Amino acid sequence: MKTITTPSNKGKSYRTLRSARRQAPFYLMMAPGLIFITILFYIPMAGVIIAFKDYNARDGIFGSPWMDPLFKNFEFFFKSDAARTVTFNTLFYNLLEAVTVTLCALAIAILLNEVKNKVTSATYKGSILLPTFLSWIVIQYILFSLLSVDRGIINSTITGNGGEAIYWYSEPSYWRFILPIAYLWKNVGYFSVLYVAAIAGINPDYYEAAQLDGASKWQRIKHITLPLLKPTIIVLSLLWVGKLFNGGLGDWNGFYTLPNDAGALYPATDVIDTLVFRSLKKVNDYGMASAVGLYQAVVGFFLVLISNYIIKKKDPDNALF
Repeated sequence: MKTITTPSNKGKSYRTLRSARRQAPFYLMMAPGLIFITILFYIPMAGVIIAFKDYNARDGIFGSPWMDPLFKNFEFFFKSDAARTVTFNTLFYNLLEAVTVTLCALAIAILLNEVKNKVTSATYKGSILLPTFLSWIVIQYILFSLLSVDRGIINSTITGNGGEAIYWYSEPSYWRFILPIAYLWKNVGYFSVLYVAAIAGINPDYYEAAQLDGASKWQRIKHITLPLLKPTIIVLSLLWVGKLFNGGLGDWNGFYTLPNDAGALYPATDVIDTLVFRSLKKVNDYGMASAVGLYQAVVGFFLVLISNYIIKKKDPDNALF
């Protein structure tokens, strides 16, 4: 069917081309990031077909035979004894971390905003942000120095006062608390800085007007700061929803390294990512690992779509897309 070009279409095309030329410097600035994302994230997506294949290194990704039945790799995971445990642990820790990190980061950001001395404020921000730059390996050594049965600071204190040493690395129930506390300590500084930046963007005239009307600090926080932080909270919450089924961007290392990969602690510390990692490291089961990774990605994608749809219905201005 032949496309008819009308004057309005010509005018629209001209305006689009003119706008593209005017924005050319910004497109050039954006190009390296887009190329980086395309190479590292989008091109490797072709490898998801491993989830449906009996993969072997000799034949490669595309030469390996298809599974029979096609969803056998998924079936292997969902029928395994570990499937229910790692799914529950993944959801439990991510939901707990989403709530605690958000609340604590908000509280810290609001408190930091009340510190008027620039040197003191910068010192506090640096101290809170410092754990973010520590690797999980370093944190593992710090934690081990605290929890070691024979040389740990906590057990030394307990036994020094006549108590019995606690075998932290043999009892899973302790790690329901240890892991969230460790994650909170490491990451709350990063999220608090995001909220501090958002608070800094609030027009100070609002606070001055409220103060002239006799509003207390709590009233200013409740009626000005929190409502104006709502878009930032929603965006970060949507990002949390997208990672509910994984250990986070590299944070799954905490679930693997902090407990020293102790088998006795798997009921409380094993998440989907650590199961995938062990499948690759010990069993070399690429098919099952890819199937679980695809399962995580698809569920996370639909969780973001559903959450964004709900927010769009309630408050369209604050939806992510």
